[in-house]
Amino acid sequence: MQNNKFKGINKSKPPKVYATLPVLNESAYIEALLAGVEAQDYHHWILVVCVNQPDEWWELPEKRPLCEDNAKTLQLLKQHDSDRLLVIDCSSKGNGWQGKRHGVGWARKTAMDFAANLAADEDIILSIDADTHYPAGYFGSVVGQIEHFPQAKGFSAPYYHKLTGDDIADYCILRYEIYMRNYALQMMKIQNPYCFSAIGSGMGCTAKHYKKSGGLTPKLSGEDFYFIQKLRKSGNIIIDNEVVISPAARFSDRVYFGTGPAMIRGRGGDWNSYPIYCSDSFGKVEETFSAFHALYERDVSVPMDAFLHQLCEGESFWENLRKNASTREAFVKACMQRLDGLRVLQFLKSDNENYALSNEEKLFNFLHSDFFSLEEINGLPCFDDFSGCEVHCLSKIRDILFTKERSLQRKIQLA
Repeated sequence: MQNNKFKGINKSKPPKVYATLPVLNESAYIEALLAGVEAQDYHHWILVVCVNQPDEWWELPEKRPLCEDNAKTLQLLKQHDSDRLLVIDCSSKGNGWQGKRHGVGWARKTAMDFAANLAADEDIILSIDADTHYPAGYFGSVVGQIEHFPQAKGFSAPYYHKLTGDDIADYCILRYEIYMRNYALQMMKIQNPYCFSAIGSGMGCTAKHYKKSGGLTPKLSGEDFYFIQKLRKSGNIIIDNEVVISPAARFSDRVYFGTGPAMIRGRGGDWNSYPIYCSDSFGKVEETFSAFHALYERDVSVPMDAFLHQLCEGESFWENLRKNASTREAFVKACMQRLDGLRVLQFLKSDNENYALSNEEKLFNFLHSDFFSLEEINGLPCFDDFSGCEVHCLSKIRDILFTKERSLQRKIQLA
């Protein structure tokens, strides 16, 4: 019998959850992932797994172990014979990717497209990862949120990396998560429409919205970022959920950027790609977005002008948007869509050079701004150099940021 806690679900025909999983070199995690899916207390689910790698890797000695690990995963999946487990073999000899069509983006897209072709419009397509822990209530909680906010175009899950007990790995994941949460909180503070974290292990939408959006665009890395951004341009994104997922903290070079590569670079002391952006930079973004209505009439000076002029090679960023907008509302929407999360992130990176403050100073100033109450930062450890921080110190900083983010997610609900 279905648990009554799933409020808002049409009990006569509850939507199916299609959990889509890209797999490469994941045999160590696949059994735990399958156990976690089978333990879900929402029982209307299908798991679609795409085991993948380029076919040419079978002939490359340095890559063959990955192919053999994929073969092991395929065998493990066969032992779980079920009509609710659908396996797409893009790994066995002759079935692997050919040419430029490869990588996690293609694997995620292949699984999600496959699910979309099977699903009814109101069924839900979830993107998951093998190294992430999903509590038993996760699927049901997502269904409940999507049905509670039917106008939303997508879903982004709250996350929290569990520590491993290895000081180096824990230091690296905490430093990376502090970067992620500073960005998300600063975007929430300025009420930016792209105030969410995009993680492939925790995103989803209905099959209807997946198809309407044109589906996931394959990228070698960052496909999750671009997909959620695309959904956001068509409507709101759910950013709150009662169940928090736990991605693994692991050193991995399977993708070009993201958690694994960040940890590898961080282990070598390189955090240049993951700075703590200054609150003043976000203030410039906020002021620029606030000028959209005025820009409908004519060009006016905004703090992001230098960046936008460089982006447009000296031309007006706004002129063509004005020409193609029949109303002020259409113009504002077009501005939001063009000055998207990617452009904001590019601006933050470029503007970061204008501040002599260290990462630690920028985070310290943010935590001691009026955005945080004294109660919220109670117990905040002293820090002036991340490289000298012990794990428990970074963990406390992460937890303060996580608690604040969860509080705002509950208040905002939709981005």
